[in-house]
Amino acid sequence: MTIAAFVLMAGTGVAMFFEWNQGLTTVVHQWFSWLFLAGAVGHIAANFRPLKNHLGTRWGQVSAIAMVAVLVASFFSWGRITGPQLKGPIEQALVDAPLWALAATTHTEPEALIARLQAHGITASREQTVRDLSVRTGVGENRLLGVVFLPPDAHLNARPGG
Repeated sequence: MTIAAFVLMAGTGVAMFFEWNQGLTTVVHQWFSWLFLAGAVGHIAANFRPLKNHLGTRWGQVSAIAMVAVLVASFFSWGRITGPQLKGPIEQALVDAPLWALAATTHTEPEALIARLQAHGITASREQTVRDLSVRTGVGENRLLGVVFLPPDAHLNARPGG
């Protein structure tokens, strides 16, 4: 399990590093990391004595301290603005913007955007927001944003929760 999960984490991690985040790459990486973690815990439990011996060496101590330091440092942005910091506020702004404003950001006429939503079975007006539509129709906010921002030929099915 540990080896299989490592291969999966390595593959999706490399893909994400090179910004090839198509499909479910990021989601698979995030959720299957729990499988890797479970395998690692099992591996540590099965090999606790060798791990304890390794941590008794200078190299074991230095490597453990270095990784803990990197982990702690990763919780700070050090003044840099990162993509994950921006994602939440941008998504909230998009979800709460009226459809006419979203149409403008996609260089689309509001009526054309409303027609695209209608083609997915969603009746909307210019002043409504994605949040309003999601609450009213039961269609997930991400799916609605997909109708707004992805190409019209993208295979999106506007269904509740999606």
